[in-house]
Amino acid sequence: MLPNGVKTLLQQGQLAIGQWLTLPSPAITELLASYGMDWLLVDTEHGPAGWETVEDMIRAMKGTEVVPLVRVAGNDPVLIKKALDRGAFGVVVPLVNTAEQAKAAAAACRYPPNGIRGVAGGRANRYGVDLVKYVAEWNQRVLVICQLETREAVQNAESIATVPGIDVLFIGPNDLSANLDRFRKFEDPEFTHAVDRILQAARAHRKAAGIMAAGADDTLARVDQGFRFISVGSDTRMLGAAAASTYEKIRKGLSERNIPTAGR
Repeated sequence: MLPNGVKTLLQQGQLAIGQWLTLPSPAITELLASYGMDWLLVDTEHGPAGWETVEDMIRAMKGTEVVPLVRVAGNDPVLIKKALDRGAFGVVVPLVNTAEQAKAAAAACRYPPNGIRGVAGGRANRYGVDLVKYVAEWNQRVLVICQLETREAVQNAESIATVPGIDVLFIGPNDLSANLDRFRKFEDPEFTHAVDRILQAARAHRKAAGIMAAGADDTLARVDQGFRFISVGSDTRMLGAAAASTYEKIRKGLSERNIPTAGR
């Protein structure tokens, strides 16, 4: 099987930058896979993609060096198994609040004797052609990312970080700030303290710290802060930002030319 380039980067202490995909579109996936991201993630927690579309989106990354990941809808071994069987090289598991939940996520991602993932021939192992090799190597290749997004998770960050088989502690700023009753108040001391506690817990236990950034400037600021697994944003956010910037420039130009802009 192919190596997991993102896991290798993180094990070496290097940076892995990628992007969320919420639109159920293999075409958009194929387009974005050509821009040099380390990874792309198909979001099945909030995105509408069904499993057939997820598989097609992962297939659209084939032939590139982009590592396909999936955020599952919950810490459910069936959902995790389905994502990995489609060909994902790792998963983001939301709402991991305790070390026991982190252990369950790690086990669901791995084959016995290290885990509970069921064995089947599917796209991930070329429909059984590479099954023996795939099973033999998989437990060392899979990338397991636990999303810490509640007050309870922050309080348990250190114990979660000690769990073997977990690679990344990932922060979703919107959910975490909402759970702290500081929604989108990203400069609030309670929020920044929570972020720093997770970051330090990851560092102390040789895990990568990850976060969802809001564009290029925020991504670079998070790199400086010490995060190593960073999403630059989502497909919808980038599409919306590009459209807004383009149309605003057009409206400004029309105004300078004294051309009415009503209705535009």
